[in-house]
Amino acid sequence: MSDEATELAELRTRLKRLVDEAAANEQKLQRTLERELELLRAETLPELFDLLTDGLADSYGLDAVRLVLEDPQHEIQHLLLGLGQRLADFPAVSFVDTLVGLAPQFAALHRPWLGGFMRADHGLLFGSSTELHSLAFLPLRRHARTIGALCFASQNPERFTHRQGADFLQHLASVVAVCLENACNRARVLRSGLSDYLTGWHNRRYLNARLREELARAQRSGASVACLMIDIDLFKSINDSYGHAGGDEVLREVAARIEAQIRASDTAARFGGDEFTLLLPETSLDDAARLAERIRAALAVEIELNVGPPCRVTLSIGIAAMKLDQRGEDLKACADRLLGEADAALYRAKATGRDRVVVAAT
Repeated sequence: MSDEATELAELRTRLKRLVDEAAANEQKLQRTLERELELLRAETLPELFDLLTDGLADSYGLDAVRLVLEDPQHEIQHLLLGLGQRLADFPAVSFVDTLVGLAPQFAALHRPWLGGFMRADHGLLFGSSTELHSLAFLPLRRHARTIGALCFASQNPERFTHRQGADFLQHLASVVAVCLENACNRARVLRSGLSDYLTGWHNRRYLNARLREELARAQRSGASVACLMIDIDLFKSINDSYGHAGGDEVLREVAARIEAQIRASDTAARFGGDEFTLLLPETSLDDAARLAERIRAALAVEIELNVGPPCRVTLSIGIAAMKLDQRGEDLKACADRLLGEADAALYRAKATGRDRVVVAAT
């Protein structure tokens, strides 16, 4: 073959390689745009979390993805629970008070960091896996503040290195941060229609919907569901003595002390003016009674008020629980019966002297 023919063949080979690379890059770009559109279309936090963890792992061939969110006031966690989700349903999502301490790179993470996996440094995020070899940490920033991090891991030591450019990852992090903010805002709007403005607890409308969901879950599992109806004793006299501002302070403090005693999986609702309801999944009557006594004891310390002297508050609590026939029962009727039995027990607690716990007759 002549030199000209050899040179022409080499040119054709290089040209084909360039065309193939361009086509591959175009396909990658198309997949990236499709993924970004999916993220931007996500309407709920659960949907977005799935797209950010399992979805990105599949799209980019990653061996592990972790989403870490700063949530010192547990607001995002409560938003998830308010949507009827369990935190355990999102094992690749972590909620922390601060990113600092999870990995050395988080101390000053303002741009994506790429480098090798070190068990001593990154074990809190990915465990002590010996199969992971390279990582990418993407800081999620909104309004000049880091709200979390998206963490990628690969078994390929060359997948993420400090020599690589990070413009694409920076862009992805910006998109993810916007999506998280939008999803949280939508969840807040939804919750505002299902929550009590004074205590921040759920309202009666939300409780009714949640009750049917938990009864349906209990029907499948055979577990017991318990309900506590809680009433502040002689609340009218508190309002008369301290005014409505003082009464509002008492309601908020009572709600806070109750909330400190319950689990994240429990549902707390303001049922009426001075009446609260707790829905306790997978809880027996005996366990519910023990919780009720802890709640009553939590009010033993007087409530300090801004509008007057400390206020002594007691609670009357009625308890009911039920197990459902797995063959199927009318869930609305069961919900009404459970609430009715707890309410009747509360009435007996108030009628027999207040400041006590009464269990519904079985």
